[in-house]
Amino acid sequence: MILLRQELGDVLRTARQAQGRTLRQVSADARVSLGYLSEIERGQKEASSELLASVTEALGLPLSFVLREVADRIAVAEGVSIPDTVPDSLTEGELAGLH
Repeated sequence: MILLRQELGDVLRTARQAQGRTLRQVSADARVSLGYLSEIERGQKEASSELLASVTEALGLPLSFVLREVADRIAVAEGVSIPDTVPDSLTEGELAGLH
């Protein structure tokens, strides 16, 4: 089963490690407890939108980048392809009510 919290945690951990930063450094910059951030990264806890915004800011990453990476990973696990742009059929149909 694909879990959003696990994919999100993996993306956050990968980004942090790619920057050569410790969990302690990011937790301090994001003003979130070390233990809680560790649980988020391990996919054990759901991140609130506020916490996610703090962590992505601490990592210097746009929230949209992190969410896109999570969506791409889930799509691969589901075996589907996500287009780079929203198809017209979706814009005119199912998503029309969101604008």
